Amino acid sequence: MSEKTDQDVKLEIQIDDDVASGQYINMAVVNHSDSEFVIDCIYVQPQVPRAKVQSRLITSPKHAKRLLMALHNNLQAYEQKFGEIRLAEEPAPKEPQPVTGKPVH
Repeated sequence: MSEKTDQDVKLEIQIDDDVASGQYINMAVVNHSDSEFVIDCIYVQPQVPRAKVQSRLITSPKHAKRLLMALHNNLQAYEQKFGEIRLAEEPAPKEPQPVTGKPVH
């Protein structure tokens, strides 16, 4: 009898049509306890003072860290292909000013 290793097991992942269409979010609220992380995925409409949680993800600390690493790796690959993602809060890099000997106002 042969022993099965982790490499021998193939996981088949299925997705329902309504889940496959996805939910757009532009905000996430993350909370945690000693045993789990809760990620509320939210869509905030511009100029509307109320937002709705589209999905709530509940996971273990180990899986939360795996998710963080997967997002980090994917963001690095994205930026290598498409360029740096700038956040609105980050100041744009300043263009070097020409040296003219005159004050720049």
